[in-house]
Amino acid sequence: MQTMRDQIVARIDRLGEGKAFSAKDFLDIASRGTIDMSLTSLTRCGTIRRVRRGLYDKPRVNPSLGGELSPDIDEAARAIARRYRWKIVPEGGWAANLLGLSTQVPAKIIYLTDGPNNDVPIGRRTIHFKHARPKAMAGLEGKFALVVQALRHMGKEGVGSREIETLRAALSPAEKSKLVKDTRFNADWIYEVAKRIMEKSA
Repeated sequence: MQTMRDQIVARIDRLGEGKAFSAKDFLDIASRGTIDMSLTSLTRCGTIRRVRRGLYDKPRVNPSLGGELSPDIDEAARAIARRYRWKIVPEGGWAANLLGLSTQVPAKIIYLTDGPNNDVPIGRRTIHFKHARPKAMAGLEGKFALVVQALRHMGKEGVGSREIETLRAALSPAEKSKLVKDTRFNADWIYEVAKRIMEKSA
């Protein structure tokens, strides 16, 4: 029979390399005290990495680059959001980068949130959580929100055939359908882009 520690380790293994988490992600398994002791033990033996206080990951390893890679910023942001029960949406250039529409990592990584303004250092970078009004966050979730934020950042003239193909590959048929449905009340050009993405999705 698995111990609580074994269950925590099994869940971390299922998450895989690069995934970030906090103690709250295991509260359905054990008490907070047991979780904290398990995470501390796993950190000491090198199974997981402490990214910052209360935040951990299972580091990705690339021997050719010298071992462990830096923490995944998006994973860290999502783990922080789960911890505090915030809703978050990557903004602008960061959304475009996450979707593969841009190779440039913006100097300032921003997430819109229904939580408070907050700057959280992660490794050599800082995640900026920017409070947005409830109205601005309404309906923003998943890939749909990511695409809309990226398109707004790029502008009508910045979306060509390459960007359309990239988004077609990134979205499932169900996500494409939702994008078309949910962008009807956005700017006309964003709705037109959504319809182009939907083409050839069958």
